Amino acid sequence: MIRVGITIGDINGIGPEVIIKALRDSRILQDFTPIIYGSTKTMAHHKKEIGDEEFVYQSCKSATEAVAKKVNIVNVWQEEIKYDLGVSTETGGKYAFLALEKATDDLASNKIDVLVTAPICKEGIIKAGFKFPGHTEYLAHLSNVDDALMLMVNNDLRVALVTSHVALKEVSASLTKEKVLKKIKMLELSLKKDFGIIRPRIAVFGLNPHAGENGKMGDEELNIITPAIQQAKGENILAFGPYPADSFFGSSNVTKFDGILAMYHDQGLTAFKALAFDEGVNYTAGLPIVRTSPDHGTAFDIVGKNIASEQSLRSAIYLALDVYKNRQFVKELSLNPLPFSDTNQKKKGIYKKEEIE
Repeated sequence: MIRVGITIGDINGIGPEVIIKALRDSRILQDFTPIIYGSTKTMAHHKKEIGDEEFVYQSCKSATEAVAKKVNIVNVWQEEIKYDLGVSTETGGKYAFLALEKATDDLASNKIDVLVTAPICKEGIIKAGFKFPGHTEYLAHLSNVDDALMLMVNNDLRVALVTSHVALKEVSASLTKEKVLKKIKMLELSLKKDFGIIRPRIAVFGLNPHAGENGKMGDEELNIITPAIQQAKGENILAFGPYPADSFFGSSNVTKFDGILAMYHDQGLTAFKALAFDEGVNYTAGLPIVRTSPDHGTAFDIVGKNIASEQSLRSAIYLALDVYKNRQFVKELSLNPLPFSDTNQKKKGIYKKEEIE
């Protein structure tokens, strides 16, 4: 059974509620072993808030004690906590950070196989000492990776970002040909390794309206994005564009590509969330570990009202399982490559026609 670590997120947000709703049907436990990082007291508090009577769990001191076909909660803390549901607080950030630290430690020591993170509040967790813009950058740092790729996923719709948590006024200055090319390569590798697509087709967006109209509205397309696409093609990557972002998602183009690369956060995510908000998943590509999360935030405005949808978290769990299995399959193939033989040569058309006949 694949061991899925799930961090509780901000204790004042909807993280605990969507975890409860996603896992309370015992049939889901046939596919994996969930291990929640947080506190049984916190989960009990949220159970009471939403009037849940179905969610059953067991407490364990360590992930090594997790029991298959049961919901397991690792008590990262034991103390009583003051809850301010629906409010961003340093306390909420503190315990979200503690849960994240414990889960990533266990991931590094192979006590869990994949990580699914419930939403954090950036303001609260930064007050608690978190020094990163978000989960993506934190996990890249822990993995000793210079850069990770934020990839939003809903079935065959996959939208990646060149820049993620960057102020809009800084986006243009942060774009370089090398950076765009790197992200194209990272997206192609993830589509192959994590999603099992042999020859992925990638659509690349422009930065400016109408993709710059040949320099009439900005020259980033001419000087940065197009050269990056051309170099990618020269390296046998199926990258195309730059496409105007405004019309892309409403056209038939959206079904013709395996991955889409947007230049900045809202350019890619506004359309993605409009199309897939309830089921979308945030996947961190380019890391040696597998991490996913729901595509929504803490939703402080609806905490405790029992109206938060668990579908995005459930989708995040299943995507983590799929990516883990795909990686294992690719790893197995690389360990046992098909031996090179005359038969294989003939299949590849290496021999002349008369030799085959």
